[in-house]
Amino acid sequence: MKTSQPLFRRLPHLGKLIPFTSCVRASLEVGYNAAEEEETQQEKEPTEKPKAKPEKRKSVTEKTVKAKKKKKNEQIKETEGEKSTEHKKKRKKKTITDVLSSSEPKPGCPADLQNLVTQYFSDKLSVIEQEELKLQESGFLSSNDLTHTLSSYLKQVCPKWSKIQKQHTEKSSVVLLIVCSSALRAIELIKQLTAFKGEAKAIKLFAKHIKIEEQVKLLQKGVFHIGVGTPGRLGALIEKEGLNLQALRYVVLDWNWRDQKLRRMVDIPEIKLDFMKLLESGILKGCKEDKVKIGLF
Repeated sequence: MKTSQPLFRRLPHLGKLIPFTSCVRASLEVGYNAAEEEETQQEKEPTEKPKAKPEKRKSVTEKTVKAKKKKKNEQIKETEGEKSTEHKKKRKKKTITDVLSSSEPKPGCPADLQNLVTQYFSDKLSVIEQEELKLQESGFLSSNDLTHTLSSYLKQVCPKWSKIQKQHTEKSSVVLLIVCSSALRAIELIKQLTAFKGEAKAIKLFAKHIKIEEQVKLLQKGVFHIGVGTPGRLGALIEKEGLNLQALRYVVLDWNWRDQKLRRMVDIPEIKLDFMKLLESGILKGCKEDKVKIGLF
């Protein structure tokens, strides 16, 4: 009788022959272990899934909190911006136009010009030099009380004009100098001179559309009695010796006239600077020596 031999089977993952019974056991153990692993995975999955939900809630809550913070910051900025604009509005300075539009115009007087001169030279000259610039009352003509036209005012302050203008024969100079703020104002004033000037000749002395060389040539060729111009061009002509002040007797300042913004000639910074330089170029000296008289029209 033949004895039964144990069956052997080659397992590919072990690479060797093992008995069939042990092979069955191994396969059963492998299957059992796989089943256990699947069960454990299934048990873990439901526990892991509910954990994901609170994370979403956290992200949602964080977004809402951030959005609320942004809104609060924007509201704070808006309120601060409104406060700053209100603060700026309160601190807004009044312009010359605002001040003058709410007040009645007052005619200029010699004290106004004297105060302007002392204020301008206060940080440029010594105390002794400033004292020398003080003008006497005799150096001023009577001021316009806002009732005169230019011709009526000049007839009042220059009663002997016809005799004075006949005696004037010097070139490159004038007897009467009228100082105003702009070329348009100068043309307007020349038109107002017709009732006063008689046979006297007037010349335009401003920079608009007229070269300074042309004005110098005109002054050298003919005899002019009245010059009407702006401070900047008058100062430049005196500096280039195109206009001398030897025959000058009267300087009339267009003091009370105001432009569309209600500014006088001395209220405009650049014109004021040119005006002060013009006074310094020889007019104040002539007034101190009692050769020139200044009138505020």
